Amino acid sequence: MKNKKPFITLKSLMASVALSVGLQTVMAQNNPIKPEAIYGQGSQSFKLATGSPGELGLLQALGEAFDKKEGARLVWIKAGSGASLNLLKTGQVDMIMVHAPDAVNKAIADGWATNRTLIGSNEFYIVGPKNDPANIKTANSGADAYSKIAKAKANFISRGDKSGTHQKEMEIWKKADVTPEGSWYIVTNDFMTASLKKANAENAYFMTDSSTWVAEKDVAPNLQILYRGDKFLVNTYDALAAPAGSTQNREIAVKFIQFVASDEGQAIIRNYGKSKYKEALYNDAAYAKQYVH
Repeated sequence: MKNKKPFITLKSLMASVALSVGLQTVMAQNNPIKPEAIYGQGSQSFKLATGSPGELGLLQALGEAFDKKEGARLVWIKAGSGASLNLLKTGQVDMIMVHAPDAVNKAIADGWATNRTLIGSNEFYIVGPKNDPANIKTANSGADAYSKIAKAKANFISRGDKSGTHQKEMEIWKKADVTPEGSWYIVTNDFMTASLKKANAENAYFMTDSSTWVAEKDVAPNLQILYRGDKFLVNTYDALAAPAGSTQNREIAVKFIQFVASDEGQAIIRNYGKSKYKEALYNDAAYAKQYVH
């Protein structure tokens, strides 16, 4: 007699998935991620996950200003947008700052992210070797530039890490009707500055955010900006908080989001970097609003 295959109902399958997600959340909470930095001296604290705003120092400027007002330490967890969203979903952080609008829309719809607040923007530049082997200087869009790179099989660096940058990159390849693959397509699984350094070493094209380029272009002396200006390459940042009651320090994180959106917080964002780099690294929310889809 043949063994009968077990009958799995939709209800039991959903219960199994829910249990799996629950176990992942418990495991994540019991194995906290090590902070990259802590800003402020206050008695309260909250955890915030983000990538480039932390790497480039904006988070420190905002965190220290907030601490003076509220007496709360900002604990920075270094993560790209995809990883930051997962950290929020599993309750490991109180809030995040990300540039992944489609993923943010889904998080809000699914109910595990709240208090969505537009906080600012930058844009993506496509940088590459000064001799521009794929001739992307003549491109009429980001997708056209990518198409030229693929056709030339010129070295291209991808972060490949499901970050906001990587998600945008994949959207552009889709618009270009290209599936990037082959020895010319080099994946780093690393953050922005490290990937920019890799592009310099490999004499490769790379899509970097403008903030990183302004602050870190000295690490890539072999590269220059070869394409910019496509509205699709404008990069908007949202702040999101965990749902009410889901994390211990969620309420002070919400206060931080409100501070970042205030006149004082927005002034910090639109002026950050001017004294050191002669130009701001970010635009404020008022500027970013025109590019929200």
